[in-house]
Amino acid sequence: MTAQVEARQVAAAPEPDQRARFYAELGPVLDAHPDVDVVLAVIGSGYLGRAIERHPDRVIDVGIREQALVGMAGGLALAGRRPIVHTFASFLVERAYEQVKLDLGHQDVGAVLVSAGASYDVSAGGRTHQAPADVALISALPGWTVHVPGHADEVAEILHREAAGTGRVYVRLSGQRNARPGPVDGRLHLVRDRAGVGTGEAPLVVAVGPMLDTVLEATADLPVRVAWTATPHPLDAQGLRALLPAGPGAAPSLAVVEPYLEGTSAAAVAAALADRPSRVLHVGVPGEAELRRYGTPRDHAAAHGLDAAGMRRRVTTLLG
Repeated sequence: MTAQVEARQVAAAPEPDQRARFYAELGPVLDAHPDVDVVLAVIGSGYLGRAIERHPDRVIDVGIREQALVGMAGGLALAGRRPIVHTFASFLVERAYEQVKLDLGHQDVGAVLVSAGASYDVSAGGRTHQAPADVALISALPGWTVHVPGHADEVAEILHREAAGTGRVYVRLSGQRNARPGPVDGRLHLVRDRAGVGTGEAPLVVAVGPMLDTVLEATADLPVRVAWTATPHPLDAQGLRALLPAGPGAAPSLAVVEPYLEGTSAAAVAAALADRPSRVLHVGVPGEAELRRYGTPRDHAAAHGLDAAGMRRRVTTLLG
């Protein structure tokens, strides 16, 4: 995919689009933060013409060299810079994982990694462009924060805040989006708690990032509560515990719906509820699934049970 074709595709996407908003915000971020550099591996460069004109020395395109992309970010961070690093998730996390682990993590320096493509947004690109395991891989490394925004406004807020920070951050952009933005404060927020279901005994369904609208549709008439977060790692354990029943005889039921590898948050949820016997259902891209037909993102969602119909079937098992 050439930079020019990519720019036309992003520009033609209906608003609010997370990638388009990310590209639009990079110029203002560079203006506001003199220590920020943007590092690319071709992807995105065709959409940053104005930012490159204003800051020609601070938008660096290394070409199709993803390991060098992350390695350069590590060097910039060691020199006191704040790199924002961007390409598709499969190239940024999976292909350059050793560099993420060593050049950023082991050297204990910060960067903002921003991916596009999510689990199967670029379905026509085949398996090389699909990355359902990206959040699990990043979460396996110490000291990382993972944001999974569900709306373009959340992307802008996260980007500006993290550009001013110092930590190691992974921001996962997606073509799927919710109709309205939510708070991106790292906490778990209760979104739906109908009258008669607010005792804390009803099952809780936690939607991550862009899955919220699909979860709300799937559970529209079910006696469940729905919560949401844009920051699944580190998990808001205190918020989760507050939303689930406690005390003698309490046995909370919980479903965690994530737009990536099923069970990615399992260890964090288990740790948060270690003192409470609980029933937990994890809904995501099944680890044993290997789809070998390209299809569309909607086809993949349906095949993995991540559309409203499939999700309803899964969540209903908590009501038995």
